[in-house]
Amino acid sequence: MLSPHGGVLQDLLVRDAPIKSELLAEAASLTSIGLTDRQLCDLELILVGGFSPLTGFLNEADYTSVVHKMRLASGEIWTIPITLDVSKDVASGLESGQRIVLRDPRDDLALAILTIDDIYTPNKEVEAKEVFRGDPEHPAIRYLLDTAGDVYIGGSLQAISAPKHYDYTGLRKTPAQLRSEFGNKHWEKVVAFQTRNPMHRAHRELTVRAARDKLANLLIHPVVGLTKPGDIDHHTRVKVYQEIIKKYPNGMAQLALLPLAMRMSGDREAVWHAIIRKNYGATHFIVGRDHAGPGSNSKGVPFYGPYDAQELVERFANELEIEVVPFRMVTYLPDESRYAPIDSIPDGTRTLNISGTELRKRLREGTHIPEWFSYPEVVQILRTAYPPRQTQGFAVYLQGLPNSGVEALGYALQATFNQFSGSRHITLLDVSRIGQESAGFVTAELVRSGAGVLVTDSEEVASEAFLKSVNTQVSKAGSFVLVSVETPRVVCEANDRKGYFKSERKDIETYQVPKEAEIRVDLDSIPINTAIQKIVLYLEEQGFFVF
Repeated sequence: MLSPHGGVLQDLLVRDAPIKSELLAEAASLTSIGLTDRQLCDLELILVGGFSPLTGFLNEADYTSVVHKMRLASGEIWTIPITLDVSKDVASGLESGQRIVLRDPRDDLALAILTIDDIYTPNKEVEAKEVFRGDPEHPAIRYLLDTAGDVYIGGSLQAISAPKHYDYTGLRKTPAQLRSEFGNKHWEKVVAFQTRNPMHRAHRELTVRAARDKLANLLIHPVVGLTKPGDIDHHTRVKVYQEIIKKYPNGMAQLALLPLAMRMSGDREAVWHAIIRKNYGATHFIVGRDHAGPGSNSKGVPFYGPYDAQELVERFANELEIEVVPFRMVTYLPDESRYAPIDSIPDGTRTLNISGTELRKRLREGTHIPEWFSYPEVVQILRTAYPPRQTQGFAVYLQGLPNSGVEALGYALQATFNQFSGSRHITLLDVSRIGQESAGFVTAELVRSGAGVLVTDSEEVASEAFLKSVNTQVSKAGSFVLVSVETPRVVCEANDRKGYFKSERKDIETYQVPKEAEIRVDLDSIPINTAIQKIVLYLEEQGFFVF
């Protein structure tokens, strides 16, 4: 088994009860910082040694060296800045040498005490260019510029407790635990497999081949922290992994979960992943095509080259010590009923494959997913989590000026939909009755339960930012459809018995029809029954209703 990166596993967890009590007592009197989801993941991996040799968040010297040289100031390879970012307001009340407590905002528990080494303001544009290659559409750059705090705090940590998890606790192994288990099993060589997606038969085949080629055992080590926005939720994925692990030869493979916050930084991230797996006891690491890449930007240009990750890890191979196993894509040979590496198949051989896009389409439409592609148990898990459109929840937001007919259309649609919606319940939700602050959450939760939701607002005209917020929340649970009711303003004013247009309201005066509406109707030029038919036909075309 390889030594941890830097030579020592930096397991900071306190196991001495009196010391922990002293730290808790001190924490009660210290300034507190509540951590973000990303910071919670980073903190956990620092405390358990997954980020060895780190013992805290990077100070300015280490940060600068990592950004420009992919090394800590001490010279050890490290490719991703692990920073404690805070707002300027928070930073203004802190100073070097001060001790502060880092808390889990979910339960307010004290997790660690940080002794501040320095407080510094990074050049985020440089960080974006050097670490993520500078494309403003890169999700990590958007996070860096739009979400992360403007000031970084560097310093060493004293652990009080790791963040608490209440799911899959038996699979959440620390580096020390996995190393001990590998030793007890006499696993001298371990191939680690990184994934943030569900696994299917091809993944099982390529990992088995990697283990056999290296005469090694397998660590299936999926990320369950933060992954790419839009990825399948970790609960669904873990259920899939639990089924897949049963399909390996007895004693060959082990499943463990990694609470990592991915940055999707391609080649730099691949090196980072290799270091982390080395700390967890792996001797070999599978590096895939476009490993940890976020795909392409809006112009179709990939953020990273397909083999950039493999090349950078190989560049550091001697120092990292962990051996890279290049990902070998496998495909199904129907005439031989087996999988084989695609680069070993003679020209003209018939092959079958299902892309991720095609898989999502089949799940959405409820069409057949063949057993050669994935195990029936796995398909059932995916179908439960992602049912076909005709049983999914959805929200139809009706947007328009007061007196445009939005409310009447909402009532008419509810009556119409409930005639043929089958088991799906159709709810009419008035934003003015629950408030805009709650509307997105309530709508998303109803959609998550499988309901169809018609959303109107009898008092206010929704802003573009509000519509975007509701869309974002609902889209995580189901589908969002925006209907723009574009009855002319002069007609709306003529029917203004409540004085909406006489009150000089900003939401009305500045209103513009939404640009991104899927459906547009003018209830002055077409009868309401025609508008209903237009909306129904659109939803049928999208698969929400089957007649």
